[in-house]
Amino acid sequence: MDGRSGYFQRSASRVSPRIRRPWRLAAEVTALIVAAVVAFPLYWMVLSAFKPEGEIQSTEPRPWTGSPSLDSFRRVFQQEDFGRYFLNSLFVAGVVVIASALIAFLAATAVARFRFRFRTTLLVMFLVAQMVPIEALTIPMFFLMRDLGESVPGVGLNTLGSLILPHIAFSLPFAIWMLRGFVKAVPEALEEAAYLDGASRSRFLWQILFPLVFPGLVATSVFSFISAWNDFLFAKSFIISATENSTLPMALLVFFKDEGNDWGGIMAASTVMTIPVLVFFVFVQRRLVSGLGGAVKD
Repeated sequence: MDGRSGYFQRSASRVSPRIRRPWRLAAEVTALIVAAVVAFPLYWMVLSAFKPEGEIQSTEPRPWTGSPSLDSFRRVFQQEDFGRYFLNSLFVAGVVVIASALIAFLAATAVARFRFRFRTTLLVMFLVAQMVPIEALTIPMFFLMRDLGESVPGVGLNTLGSLILPHIAFSLPFAIWMLRGFVKAVPEALEEAAYLDGASRSRFLWQILFPLVFPGLVATSVFSFISAWNDFLFAKSFIISATENSTLPMALLVFFKDEGNDWGGIMAASTVMTIPVLVFFVFVQRRLVSGLGGAVKD
């Protein structure tokens, strides 16, 4: 019996890969098709940015170009204050990422480690805040920024602060909820051992807990960066007259004209806007994968 059972086990081990292989192949093909569908708009954007004007306006579009041109990129970089808009977007996104990550880390630690009244209610409110569409809050936020600017300089309308504060507020609920799982995953025995070794609470927080939850901070920072970098609604609503404080998405409006849209310039500017996001993603790719894996595991 032992010999027969061993034979059947060896046979099953040889047959099972053949059974799973078609399903694995189907999954890989499906993943490639989905990736191609998702990547095609990006490909068409970059292609249109390098196409000459005649091919862009052609009634028979082709998924390639025989004469690539940099004229669209020249028109983009020749626009007045384009570099300033770029720096404004970089500043807003950088401040939002750093501030939201630090605040979310401290708040997630408090929610996960301390017991206080209405803690569960607070966590539920975080989820409720994520369900409210940003468009529904734009008008109330406009009046809030207007009134806040009268008492607090630097955060009113027509300032970069009016873009930073809303993005921090909207990115915090998701970041806190996600980081809460990372903080809870750290054993409390580790904290107790650190206290027995003479570590203070602040030292444990920044030298032990912070490095352990850093992958989660990176994962939440990616979403915060993309949201702040691609923002058009707040930039259009809160920056009214101070054009020097406009961000990069507002530069796209220059290429929308009454006599006809400059699609080459629009696609070239969109390509330039995409590059920092790709660079940021490549820079944090390894941390992002481990952070999302930890979030799913939790």
